[in-house]
Amino acid sequence: QVQLVESGGGLVQAGGSLRLSCAASGSIRSITTMGWYRQAPGKQRELVAKIISGGSTNYAASVKGRFTISRDNAENTVSLQMNSLKPEDTAVYYCNAGVLTTSSYRILEVWGQGTLVTVSP
Repeated sequence: QVQLVESGGGLVQAGGSLRLSCAASGSIRSITTMGWYRQAPGKQRELVAKIISGGSTNYAASVKGRFTISRDNAENTVSLQMNSLKPEDTAVYYCNAGVLTTSSYRILEVWGQGTLVTVSP
């Protein structure tokens, strides 16, 4: 079994910064892609940023230049540094990982429980 635990959400004023962190634990052989998604009220969940094990990254157009994703492969962690936050960034942010477990050769998609980010005007 694999778990993702997020931390770092909260309330911040527009223009401020927050850093989200996510740690994976459990029966992990390796992790392929790690990423962050978000879901605002009344909207579908959307990709914010993702990073593969080799370090290549992909960002949503709306956050490019403001958010930075990074990972520590040895620690199985992923972080999202969010700068110049806007009210429209308000959402529940979910950590996501593609995990190869010790008991299977199939990649398991795992989600965290979500952490709320609220950006006030």
